[in-house]
Amino acid sequence: MKVGIIREEKNPPDSRVPLTPEQCQYLMHINQDLDIVIHKSEKRCFFDQEYRERGICVVEDVSDCDILLGVKEVPIKVLLPNKTYLFFSHTHKKQPYNRKLLQTILQKKIRLIDYECLCDQEGKRVIAFGHWAGVVGAHNAILAWGKRYQSFALKPMHQCHDFAEAETYYKNLQLPNFKIVITGDGRVSNGAATVLDLMNIKQVSPQDFLNQQFAYPVYTKLSVQDMYYKKGENIFDESHYYEHPEEYDSIFQPYPKVSDIMINGIYWEKGVPVFFTKEDIKKDDFNIKVIADITCDIAPDASIPCTIRPSTIADPIYGYDPYLETEIKAFQPQGIDIMAVDNLPNELPRDASEDFGNQLINQVWDELKKPDSQMIYNATIAMDGQLNKPYEYLQDFVDFG
Repeated sequence: MKVGIIREEKNPPDSRVPLTPEQCQYLMHINQDLDIVIHKSEKRCFFDQEYRERGICVVEDVSDCDILLGVKEVPIKVLLPNKTYLFFSHTHKKQPYNRKLLQTILQKKIRLIDYECLCDQEGKRVIAFGHWAGVVGAHNAILAWGKRYQSFALKPMHQCHDFAEAETYYKNLQLPNFKIVITGDGRVSNGAATVLDLMNIKQVSPQDFLNQQFAYPVYTKLSVQDMYYKKGENIFDESHYYEHPEEYDSIFQPYPKVSDIMINGIYWEKGVPVFFTKEDIKKDDFNIKVIADITCDIAPDASIPCTIRPSTIADPIYGYDPYLETEIKAFQPQGIDIMAVDNLPNELPRDASEDFGNQLINQVWDELKKPDSQMIYNATIAMDGQLNKPYEYLQDFVDFG
């Protein structure tokens, strides 16, 4: 089997890799019939020379590879026909901006395996950059607060060599007595909590968060049962919720009244109740001033209605005027500051890539070698010019236009 690590060509640039030089070397050592090559690139967090030093060939042409591994969506113009690709395609939720990508994948008879759809037998994702998205998202939330009130300065994460450097700035950080609400209890929220813990921000229960005042900065984490109740019944049934989220109402309303910062790290899709509406944001008791929307679904199909566009690593924060319902300059008194970078792990690309590669090796690699892997089948969106059976619901999406 010959595997190619393709260069990232989507804009804005992304420097992450699915496998580090050391990981490629390890895989070739334990799999004598495996050959891995690296698509020449000047944009990676790991330089071509670092791969060469580990005995990995750097090539300009990957068309002879059996499997092509990337990270972000592959630009349509460089997709190779009749190949097997693994990358984050962002198509399985019918994302309109990637409709043409999926149409082209079908036309070129590409086998698309989407990392986001790789799950274990219990349906839980086995590979993700979520932890590092949470780490960087929390860092940026605190950075935004410091800029808004000019009370402290925090070095941008992408200017740090790695997370170890970023940690050195947390120890002596003097923070006000703000309150932070984190949505979710998975990889993203746990990554965010890691940063807040290192900043000596104390975690408290949702009940205490709502009902108590504190003389120090605090945060709370909300799981789905803290945010939703079955309509008319005031109960939460987790298995039923995931099957029928439209039958639930949001009970998030008290938190914006007592929170200063919101870090949104929970998966959301159509049918799930939103946290709050544009009208809610206009109310006098809506207290949140900074929202780090790590999930980064764009309004109107989003859980955060003021996330009106993604932002960039170079310019991560924009303002939202709740009364004009439009974007304004960041850090204005009447505005809410939105951090909505959609490739947050790329601010710590070396840390994120190493972690991702370890997950790929430990959870997925052996499955890729099996001819009848259920995990791989369930993550295969397209093959032989057709949508795979689990994704036939996308037919109207690809037929449109």
